[in-house]
Amino acid sequence: MSLHLHDITLTYPDGDTRLTALDRVTLHVPKGSLTAVVGPSGSGKSSLLAVAATLITPDAGTVTIDGTTTTGMTRGELTTLRRDTIGIVFQQPNLLPSLTAAEQLQVMAQLDGRSATKARSRALQLLDAVGLAAQAKRRPHQLSGGQRQRINIARALMNDPTVLLVDEPTSALDHERGAAIIDLITGLTRQQAAATVLVTHDRTHLTAVDQITEVQDGRLTVPALMR
Repeated sequence: MSLHLHDITLTYPDGDTRLTALDRVTLHVPKGSLTAVVGPSGSGKSSLLAVAATLITPDAGTVTIDGTTTTGMTRGELTTLRRDTIGIVFQQPNLLPSLTAAEQLQVMAQLDGRSATKARSRALQLLDAVGLAAQAKRRPHQLSGGQRQRINIARALMNDPTVLLVDEPTSALDHERGAAIIDLITGLTRQQAAATVLVTHDRTHLTAVDQITEVQDGRLTVPALMR
């Protein structure tokens, strides 16, 4: 179980020309490891995450997830691949205000056809894993920002993904809560044996990651193995 991006090039229309967002990017993330992708705004971090999530098809290069290369897949096949193998933690939790913490997670499993009983059992298990078992019946307005982000992470794990993609999870949190969220993601990466990519502009919480890669003008530079 791993994520491999090979020689990825991605461009966008820019008037009469095209703007290069990713320039021959190669990145390998083994299972059970956490890779942090850092860089300033506009450097290509979000584009890299979108390609890894199969939300954008690159101009050139290949994305391989668990040995399956996505080149040539139909839109429906890519949707199934995302649902079955990829968990995405968005920058903002975007929780549904009318649902409890447990129900936020249950919806994800029920969309995948899982029974209500199994969905609730899995939801409660994950809430316990992120330290929110006691908050299962609370709605978003009754939770702190850090607690909402933990639900966001648990929701991404609901269908047992082998690849976890995390977009700026600490941007709206103070230093202490941000550190706790990074610790949680690190622990869950090991526990779930997921290949995790963490996109962030904040380098202060990255002492426990396995690899740091910096994006500059669409290119990956200065990779540094942390262990």
